Amino acid sequence: MRPPVWQAVRLAAGTASALGLARFAYGLLLPAMRDDLRWSLTQAGVMSAANGLGYLFGALVTAGLVRRVGSAAAFRWSMVLTAVALAATAVSGHYPALLAVRAAAGVTGAVVFVTGGVIASRIATRASSGAPIMVYFAGTGLGIILSGATIPALGAHWRVAWVGMGLAAGLATLVSWTAASQGMEEPAATTRGARLRPLRRVLMAYLLFATGYITYITFLSAYLAERRAPLAQVALIWTALGAAVVVAPALWSRPITRWRGGSALAGLLVLLAGGAALALTSPALPVVLASAIVYGATFMSVPAAVTALVKAGTPPAGWTATLAAFTTVFAVGQTAGPWLAGTLADHTSTDATLAWTAILCAAAAAIAAAAGHHRPPAPPATAAVATTEPAP
Repeated sequence: MRPPVWQAVRLAAGTASALGLARFAYGLLLPAMRDDLRWSLTQAGVMSAANGLGYLFGALVTAGLVRRVGSAAAFRWSMVLTAVALAATAVSGHYPALLAVRAAAGVTGAVVFVTGGVIASRIATRASSGAPIMVYFAGTGLGIILSGATIPALGAHWRVAWVGMGLAAGLATLVSWTAASQGMEEPAATTRGARLRPLRRVLMAYLLFATGYITYITFLSAYLAERRAPLAQVALIWTALGAAVVVAPALWSRPITRWRGGSALAGLLVLLAGGAALALTSPALPVVLASAIVYGATFMSVPAAVTALVKAGTPPAGWTATLAAFTTVFAVGQTAGPWLAGTLADHTSTDATLAWTAILCAAAAAIAAAAGHHRPPAPPATAAVATTEPAP
């Protein structure tokens, strides 16, 4: 394994912790917490929205934080705080307290997501390969596999699960610590603001994706529990979903690197919408398993595709600010999506949450396809960089 890819593998422990554990594992714990704490689906959705609101705040402060301490330090200490927030979720069953710690995990998770994406982009530029970006986002699957293989077996013991995830996040912090190299910092004097206008269609598609995709993974376990799926089946589906995330780079690295404009993004979103809709056709294990595999093979490749578009259309000095702006919009969608879909599901059924994902991702695909005809022009500032460090 080449050194840049190995560095990206260790950096991927960041998304495994900040997203795979701190964000998505909540969907596995939702049925047990809902039964024990007597929540409605709306309350369960608000809990996910609190994490999204924290994510929004974290995205807003990341650029300023990086200017003060650098991307490496911001990444490392946010990893530490994410582990603390996960373990703290086990301390109380009081609803406001749980909202607070879930929001805190969202804040630190956003900082990890953005700063890790910037570091991965710099690794990719130096290696003249898009693989480090894909590998970084695929790390999310490791967290999903770990939670899917362990949490269902714990049954109603959701507090034990949160403590265990805190310990796993602590280990991920150690693994990723040296991958966030201080030598890859951008001098503060050269940092620039966000460049959003050339990427406005991509930004709109990303907003719809964020509002839609999160409901599938938040309510998937509730959907299965409503149909009395055995715990072994839930574990199998989640583990398969996580494994699909891990292998996604092998499927999408070349399209994301070589396809024109938003074409790869549109293709991903079409498959994501189809995967969510597939689960609505039948609750049978083969059908839901296929749905989860399609979902896993696409959903974390969407941020990778967006990051690649930002990298192609923005000077390196503007990557942090532009990715932070995209993550802010993403967080708005993640915050609203579970609450709106949970409220809708309370008045209908959990089927509504999967339909929500399918409809919004299909709309996002249409917008991304339009963006595919308008490749963002490479800014003049990248021309000098390209002579010594060719972008993928």
